[in-house]
Amino acid sequence: MKNKKIRELAVSGQFYPSCSDELNRYIEHFDNILKSNNILLDNSIKGRAIIAPHAGYVYSGFTANLAYKYIPKDIKNIVVIGPSHKFGFDGASVALYDKYPTPLGNLTINKELSKQLIDNYPFLNFKDEVHCEHSTEVQFPFIKHYKNDIKVVEIVYSSIDFHNISDVIYSLLLDENNFVVISTDLSHFYPLDKANQLDSICLDAIINKDLKEFDNGCEACGIIGVKAMIEVSNRLNYKVKVLDYRTSADAIEDTNSVVGYTSVVLGI
Repeated sequence: MKNKKIRELAVSGQFYPSCSDELNRYIEHFDNILKSNNILLDNSIKGRAIIAPHAGYVYSGFTANLAYKYIPKDIKNIVVIGPSHKFGFDGASVALYDKYPTPLGNLTINKELSKQLIDNYPFLNFKDEVHCEHSTEVQFPFIKHYKNDIKVVEIVYSSIDFHNISDVIYSLLLDENNFVVISTDLSHFYPLDKANQLDSICLDAIINKDLKEFDNGCEACGIIGVKAMIEVSNRLNYKVKVLDYRTSADAIEDTNSVVGYTSVVLGI
């Protein structure tokens, strides 16, 4: 485990294209949708963090792509934080590989920052197997597309108090060189009307920056990371803007069992 240099990919060719040309066509398609619908970026907010979905790009790629347009030019590190879907464990794992591969080329993992986080927080360690995780992996092709030379950190969490994650995020965002990505989908496998109802609870909690409101029925799989990010937003007095909301029914005509997706920018 100590000698592994590159993070192994789990869902390349499944959740997103494994071919660089096809991946670029996806992102170009998402951009064309923005242009054709005259969707403009909100220049009144400088992004310090985003919340982005992690489904297959055909379902949630447009929503995620919109959020990545809020990454500032002057940052050096992007920290991606997502829930574990395959392994249950205590705490959170920080990747200690050298490289993170994408169809567009490798990204460099900031091992120095990753080790500092592990040293500073007793609930952080490195568990190799838990990084076979799609919630974080699907974010990195977008990162490589928009920030080719950036360094990255990957954190996968399981059983952990959201306050612990918020302490990590807070310390990271005190440094203006860092940008945070929180990975989550919303409700899973409800009829469309029910999904919209449950997802509106999550969206209202995010917009209002109200941590208690999440407990009224929000079923986001990455709710720990989202609550942590909202807590930090309250501490740092960040603005919050929901950029997009949709469900899998927008991509396929199945309204009987849908998954919800949103993207959010948080900043000053």
